[in-house]
Amino acid sequence: MDELLIEPGSAKDKTSQVTETSSNTAFPEFPNKNINKQIAVASTLAAVGLFLSTRLDFGVSLKDLSAAAVPYEEALSNGMPTVVEFYADWCEVCRELAPDVYKVEQQYKDRVNFVMLNVDNTKWEQELDEFGVEGIPHFAFLDREGNEEGNVVGRLPKKYLLENVDALARGEASVPHARVVGQYSSAESRKVHRVVDPRSHG
Repeated sequence: MDELLIEPGSAKDKTSQVTETSSNTAFPEFPNKNINKQIAVASTLAAVGLFLSTRLDFGVSLKDLSAAAVPYEEALSNGMPTVVEFYADWCEVCRELAPDVYKVEQQYKDRVNFVMLNVDNTKWEQELDEFGVEGIPHFAFLDREGNEEGNVVGRLPKKYLLENVDALARGEASVPHARVVGQYSSAESRKVHRVVDPRSHG
């Protein structure tokens, strides 16, 4: 079989020279539009994924927690230890801690009651006084008989909440973090947030 020889100066040889020359030029190449599209799509997907994961993690609202909470009267009579959270919808720290509270609640809800008492509801005035609520969120940890074993006020590490709830669930005589005060909202703010019936003004 005859071999095909390409002589210098032939058409095929010139093509290869042109290709070599163009790849070595200093002219900037036009960006590949497909790569730009792929980067844009990947960036968008990453942003959506980040949003969704944040939404899933922080998507638990105080309203969700309140809806899932055990009624206070039931919690005091069912023979299980109880965590009472005094909160308000306007309380930033309360909202911030909601996902952590939810995770702990999901882990222990079969062994510990989780009660949510809104400080804006005048129905809970007696409990606010009884538990000495001055800042929110205010977490009170009660044993099976309803005796307060400790309380944590304000922003707390999830670890503290978890360890206290775990101690309650195991029937320990006390909770490891019995008196902790972090950054909190003043419960006195509830007076500003009370809704006054406009009909009561002449």
